[in-house]
Amino acid sequence: MADFGEILETIGDFGLFQKLLLFALCFPNLIVPFQLSSLVFNHADTNHHCNTDWILQVGPNLTKEEQLNLTLPRLPDGSFSPCEMYVPVVWDLSAIREYGLNETTTCTDGWVHNDTIYEATIVTDFDLVCGNTNLFRGAQTIFLAGVLVGAVLFGPFSESFGRKRATQIPMVLMLIFTVVTGLSPNFYVYLASQFIVGVSLGGFRINSIILATEWIGVAQRSYAACLSQVLAALGQVVFLAVVYYIRDWRMDQFIMAGPLAFVVIYIWFIPESARWLLVRGRTTDAKEVIQKAAAINKRTVPDSLVEKVLNEKPIEREGIKILFASRVLRKYFLTITFAWCALNLAYYSLSLNVGKFGLDIFLNQLVFGASEIPVHFLCMWSLETVGRKASLMGALIVGGSLCLLTLAVPQSNYIAIAALATCGRFLMNGAGSVCNVYIQELFPTSIRQTATGLGSTAARAASMLSPVVNMLEIYHFTIPTLVFGSLALASGITAFLLPETRRTELPGSTEEAEGTRQPKMTNPGPGDCEDINTTKL
Repeated sequence: MADFGEILETIGDFGLFQKLLLFALCFPNLIVPFQLSSLVFNHADTNHHCNTDWILQVGPNLTKEEQLNLTLPRLPDGSFSPCEMYVPVVWDLSAIREYGLNETTTCTDGWVHNDTIYEATIVTDFDLVCGNTNLFRGAQTIFLAGVLVGAVLFGPFSESFGRKRATQIPMVLMLIFTVVTGLSPNFYVYLASQFIVGVSLGGFRINSIILATEWIGVAQRSYAACLSQVLAALGQVVFLAVVYYIRDWRMDQFIMAGPLAFVVIYIWFIPESARWLLVRGRTTDAKEVIQKAAAINKRTVPDSLVEKVLNEKPIEREGIKILFASRVLRKYFLTITFAWCALNLAYYSLSLNVGKFGLDIFLNQLVFGASEIPVHFLCMWSLETVGRKASLMGALIVGGSLCLLTLAVPQSNYIAIAALATCGRFLMNGAGSVCNVYIQELFPTSIRQTATGLGSTAARAASMLSPVVNMLEIYHFTIPTLVFGSLALASGITAFLLPETRRTELPGSTEEAEGTRQPKMTNPGPGDCEDINTTKL
């Protein structure tokens, strides 16, 4: 679709139409991070112990401290055991005090949660402690599995039914099941609703970026991915403010639903991708939306130019087969997917461990969220200045090295570890923005969504593994960091195999994507001659 670039130049490749569309598609990213951040706060552990109110039947006037001293064993560090209690007896209080209790058992009457930070979390509401401790890790995995399924489902859906529908339907699902999550009567309903929220998140994120990208010219193409990430980072900070003042997880879910309802209302008025319409042979619809875009941008588009593109033979729908049949496209796909998987594993492993860096969980989250805002502006500059390839390699190699460097710092030095982890996460997030831009420029229109969907699916699978990787710390605290840090470093090195795509038109055919036919250059800048030679591998 190189000729579509000519139409974009004529109607305005970043006019009012594109800016309104970009805002409409990026604004939900201010809310979407609430879902991921809620995994950290809604699942927060508590200072719990077994419920031993049985002793109050023989000693109703016991103080809380006396009750715990008589009924709970102590750990070697002197604290009360959170998961064991003394076996209840039918003695009177004086006998219990004189002889003491020695036989222990697991908690038989539930738990008492003494957390002073939160009013309610899923840990306190569903007793996800002791033998059920890993269930909330499972809940994180279920959510991330939903994100993976969303990428799988809405990738082919977007190719068949359009980018527009593939962004609208996920937002409706997210609104409905965010409310259902807040109303969950038990843990299993919570898991099911969170899975569907994950599905909707995975579907929306990838398709909204593609829809915006296909309407924007080459000079501002990175805006769609980077600005959505900026708002996502800002969303983490906004959510932190919400959860700081309202520390009830159910109420936080209902607060999330408010702005989602606003998005669901306006999302039905966004336009379809003209590129997709042309690929599908829907020339009448494509002409209508092109003219609408020109009118909003206060431009006129010559009928001859429109007819030239509309009369062009629709590109063959090659599908997934060509992606793996082409040696060049296969190499690109495997390389960019490896990078996407590695950075997602590192990013989510660090994100879900935000409370374990020794500092206050709210302070850690504030640092993590605020630090991500400038990284995406830096990304936009880097993508257009040094290019896609150097940006991706630099972010992954330096970020992976910083993660590994946390292992060389004494574990008691919380500030240094938090600083290194924040910088590593900072760069992984930036690498994610680069991948979102890069993968769309590597593949032709007919398989762009398929390649992006498959790559996103693999990346979501990696993020789904992050809670499992974090659980490896039970064997040694260094294992999780060694795993995701080494993979990030390796993927940064292998990214050398990718071509540079800066300031080139989106490829419309397999030949253009493979570099056997040079994509059209628009508004070339300094150093673009070098980019042309790099593209032809």
